[in-house]
Amino acid sequence: MAADPPDLDEPIGAPGSLSAALARASGWPAPQVAVGVVLAEPPGGPIRQVVRAGAHRTAQPWASVSKLLVALAVLLAVEEGTLTLDEPAGPPGATVRHLLAHASGLAPDERRVLAPPGARRIYSNAGYEVLAETLAARSGMPFDAYLAEGVLWPLGMEGTVLPPGASPASGVVGPLDDMVRLASELLAPRLLDRSTLAEATQVAFPGLAGVVPGVGRFDPCDWGLGVEVRDGKVPHWTGTRASARTYGHFGRSGSFLWVDPEAGCACCGLTGRSFGPWALAVWPPFADAVLEAVSATRASGPLGSAR
Repeated sequence: MAADPPDLDEPIGAPGSLSAALARASGWPAPQVAVGVVLAEPPGGPIRQVVRAGAHRTAQPWASVSKLLVALAVLLAVEEGTLTLDEPAGPPGATVRHLLAHASGLAPDERRVLAPPGARRIYSNAGYEVLAETLAARSGMPFDAYLAEGVLWPLGMEGTVLPPGASPASGVVGPLDDMVRLASELLAPRLLDRSTLAEATQVAFPGLAGVVPGVGRFDPCDWGLGVEVRDGKVPHWTGTRASARTYGHFGRSGSFLWVDPEAGCACCGLTGRSFGPWALAVWPPFADAVLEAVSATRASGPLGSAR
């Protein structure tokens, strides 16, 4: 399916409440904040509005938000028949599905097996590196080339790169404008089939306990195929208003992207400051303000034309 990326060069006005919500990010204790919101109308429908604030054209590290791109590349390869979700990959007994869902048993940053596949939710950068290698071997293309030709270019993410030698799990660099394009795809897919995204954003291997790095241990620690699923996690970095169906990812570089399909809203940000307690202090109330503003925006009347 061909993607038709949002035209971010066209100025898009923001209702006052949404502008005020985004303005909250200017007070964060971070040097280079850029945030964006994407709205679909109706929820589940096409993209109707894109709003940005801050240094949205400046390329910054995405850290683990890179995993969303790895997952998109893998899911695209599944649709093309290059891979299957249940083919063997990684440690003995593990599959592509296990690797995507952090359920392969691989250690966080090394290819050491800590648990049998499907037994624990162990967040693993190593697992995503194995995914990239598996896709490269099956496709006959270097992973960075497959990512660029299959995902980045079709989505209009021309300012985003995986530099030579960088880990696919955490090494992507790009501007907020491109992260907004990724958020748009995750909210209202045009590259992937909607059924593929629906499967990816359901909980995979339900009931597994684990740790969301930097946040804490949850039982269950729900994850989809490449995305963390909020479900019943409390407290959570997406605030208190987000639905249980909310999914996304954040990164060590202070990057984040979340999608609330029930609200028809996606939100993302780059900050230029490493993730830490400061982020857990400002992200949840920011997310709450965004969702409150989205609700007010919808209550005020129809959104603009489809993009």
